[in-house]
Amino acid sequence: MYALGSSNFMKPMRFAGAGILGSDQLQNPDFYNWNKVFVRYCDGASFSGDAEGRAQDGSTLHFRGLRIYQAVIDELMEKGLNNATQALLTGCSAGGLATILHCDDFSARFSRDVSVKCLADAGFFLDVKDISGKRSFWSVYDGVVHLQNVREVLPKDCLANKEPTECFFPAELIKSIRTPMFILNSAYDSWQIRNVLVPVSSAPDKPWSSCKDNIRNCNSTQIKVLDASVSIAFRNTMVGAFKVVEDKEDWGLFIDSCFTHCQSLYGISWNSEISPRLGNKSIAEAAGDWYHGRSQGEKEIDCEYPCNPTCSGQLPP
Repeated sequence: MYALGSSNFMKPMRFAGAGILGSDQLQNPDFYNWNKVFVRYCDGASFSGDAEGRAQDGSTLHFRGLRIYQAVIDELMEKGLNNATQALLTGCSAGGLATILHCDDFSARFSRDVSVKCLADAGFFLDVKDISGKRSFWSVYDGVVHLQNVREVLPKDCLANKEPTECFFPAELIKSIRTPMFILNSAYDSWQIRNVLVPVSSAPDKPWSSCKDNIRNCNSTQIKVLDASVSIAFRNTMVGAFKVVEDKEDWGLFIDSCFTHCQSLYGISWNSEISPRLGNKSIAEAAGDWYHGRSQGEKEIDCEYPCNPTCSGQLPP
């Protein structure tokens, strides 16, 4: 059984914290002494579903991610979050998507004099064709959107012109978000390369399996698929989606070219001697400067792989 989303199989939480959750001032200088709350995965739709569905055995499935998110935030507000002068909603992977989906709602719960911002890590999932030419990940999202009825969290201006599934992708979501946001993502996101660009159904052969395990194993043809101006270019699609952020002065970007996924939760990625650097800053430095307004225009997009020497092979895969 899969541990994520299952209270029967998930491992006990040891909240020592690392990366942005860490309490070490040297490693996490801007957020080390903040009150932190970790919310586990639980619903399979980034805390956005609210529906019942029928299983094959006839039993009823209850999808309540949206209600869970609302209940968690309501309880935290009652326990003192409503007294905060600064707040940051963040998450990685599906939690990064949840951050994007709920950023404005989270911000709206505070008075205007509170500094509320959001940091989405590795949640910028793309609607791209896989290497066989199929929109396989669209099919995954389409199933989630309709099974769990996620329309309530989707931007109404997007729904007025597009299909709900398209509005569930971050490239559309960010067009409607008003709250300041910092997007942290790899343009060679290892999870998306394995599961979106090169799913098993599109490339069951061994050469692609080796490439997906470690980008250093990719041959020149595979790198071209990942990087160059072919129709399914993954990096180009991601970078192009961020053009809408250029005019958002209070937003930040840290888009590196490292073969990794979820960088804010690991000290080695967040702020260490071998963490990725853009503009001569670690992720922690860039995110801290953005949040506290110490510098303007914290928007960095890395050059193409393998140009960045700070992309260590020791980063989480």
